[in-house]
Amino acid sequence: MSRVLHIDLETYSGIDIGKCGAYRYVDSPNFEILLLAYAYDDEPVTVIDLAQGEQIPKDVLEDIADDSAIKVAHNAAFERVCLSKYLNTRLDPMAWHCTMVHALSLGFPASLADVGKALNLEEDKQKMAVGKRLITYFCKPCKPTQANGQRIRNYPHHDLEKWDLFKEYNRQDVVTEQTIYDKLMKFPLPENERILYCLDQSINDYGIGVDTDLMDKVIGHSKEYEAALRKECGALTGGINVHSIVQLKQWLTEQEGRQIDSLTKDDVDQLLKLDLKPESKRILELRQETGKTSVKKYEAFERSICSDGRIHGAFQFYGAGRTGRWAGRLIQPQNFPRNAFEDIALARQMVKSEQWDEIEMLYGSMNDVFSTLIRTLIVPPNGMTFAIADYSAIEARVVAWMADEKWRQDVFANGGDIYCMSATQMFGVPVEKHGQNSHLRKKGKVAELACGYGGGVGALRKMGGEQMGLTEKEMDDIVKKWRRSSPHVVKLWRELGDAAIEAIDTRLRVKRRHGVSFKYAKGILFMTLPSGRSLAYVQPRFDGRELTYMGMNQTTRKWERTKTWGGKLTENLIQAIARDCLAESMTKIQQAGYHIVMHVHDEVIVEVPSEDAEEHLKRIEELMGEPIEWAPGLILTADGFTSEYYRKD
Repeated sequence: MSRVLHIDLETYSGIDIGKCGAYRYVDSPNFEILLLAYAYDDEPVTVIDLAQGEQIPKDVLEDIADDSAIKVAHNAAFERVCLSKYLNTRLDPMAWHCTMVHALSLGFPASLADVGKALNLEEDKQKMAVGKRLITYFCKPCKPTQANGQRIRNYPHHDLEKWDLFKEYNRQDVVTEQTIYDKLMKFPLPENERILYCLDQSINDYGIGVDTDLMDKVIGHSKEYEAALRKECGALTGGINVHSIVQLKQWLTEQEGRQIDSLTKDDVDQLLKLDLKPESKRILELRQETGKTSVKKYEAFERSICSDGRIHGAFQFYGAGRTGRWAGRLIQPQNFPRNAFEDIALARQMVKSEQWDEIEMLYGSMNDVFSTLIRTLIVPPNGMTFAIADYSAIEARVVAWMADEKWRQDVFANGGDIYCMSATQMFGVPVEKHGQNSHLRKKGKVAELACGYGGGVGALRKMGGEQMGLTEKEMDDIVKKWRRSSPHVVKLWRELGDAAIEAIDTRLRVKRRHGVSFKYAKGILFMTLPSGRSLAYVQPRFDGRELTYMGMNQTTRKWERTKTWGGKLTENLIQAIARDCLAESMTKIQQAGYHIVMHVHDEVIVEVPSEDAEEHLKRIEELMGEPIEWAPGLILTADGFTSEYYRKD
């Protein structure tokens, strides 16, 4: 077995990596590598001080450039992108092993420091805590002052003591990474996940094209528009800033003679339904308009664009928790707002023509227009078109298949509407989308979204049950009816919860349907999926009442004990299987020679030649709908369309 090369870099750039991403950071003209720490296998670490003229040894450089030599780094995408720039070549991601991705796949946190703590590494193997202030000092521009001679950057000679500590910090990162790598390799990352990681890196390397003309016009006008709204608010209120919530509440309270305690989005919506004075109504409309944050997305596009006109690094492999789903970064493609209207092409053309008065008359809210057009910033190159295809109701399909709920599977086999059929099952009357008892479809939809993973009245409330006019009793009734109509899904929740507990208690593999099984090994509970991939739950425990494991609390950012149960395990399982279906399709699409530009939830956005775009779309839909070897009987269909920019159909 060949040796592995562990690498950690310390770098400088004038670009804020947190706001702009690694690719834009590296794309800066003043980007440079300051320190390179490396070690082969478990050998001692060497630090190369490039900032003070040291050179990377020839054999190390050769191994970095050699696609057959395995390099290891934590968040390896950063080291690979930096060294690609340094060597002026694209380094193959297949030659890199990312301990961050590996840790996430085993249920551990993302950061090197947090992984070290979660693994209870010995003190001398942990990441040093001084890194943040040293990185701020040496790796970022500094503010010019009289005391520092008006310099805008700190070099090693400005504080040699700090620089020596920085070199030790760099060395220690590799020591920590070596230790983590050795521990994680007890459970190697499956080969098909390594291949998928490479696909992810290829998509990030290829990047997303941006209509900079549309972007610039929106950003430019939004500043004028915001100023006009502020001016109008000040004129109506005697100088109050539209963003000064406390003052606006007080002004509205005095104006209306009633107490106004809150100006949240929902509160403003409710207040506008009341009989108010014209001035009060207009202030609330101004508050509503300025409360929309659509232009911030445009600014995220602007600051993330690289010199090639594309945004790179918008997707994080294994970024959405233990299920293995992707997370969005930078422009956050998974969180684009919903469309406020349908005639997108007209609005887009009017913005590009700067017909601002006409837009305001036609659409009312300028920010609704900007918000709706965010997706359309993403464009293919000349001669190409987007083929946009997504799975239809994939989680509902996977639940039906996994639970062997026959009536649900029949709905998909016959091309039916799951929300209508769910309502039919629940209420005992025929429900059609545009016909008989169509009013019940809404209840079927909210029940499907809220109840599939064991949710009750609280879940229905979160899904908007109260906004639909449902009472507590009606929501409770819907939950009971949904569960009675889907007994095999309810049974699946119990099966998975019981199997997890049994595996923890007996230390034996506990098998369930469709190749799903649970196994406890070396402090981790593994739930093996039909694909063969496993989800991991660290330090699982059942105390006779609660099933818990150690996980990262997304609110507190602390590694702490987390509750789970059969319904939650079902949610993890279904979302993970849906992710594996998407991964299968993306792999097939890439192997067919297409460029995948983006993937959002269960949707794939692919560049295809414009002249025969519809034929390519049909082929992509076929690839996505092909039976999956490890999921016999799972019915998948993909629907799509072609477009000259990214949009929702």
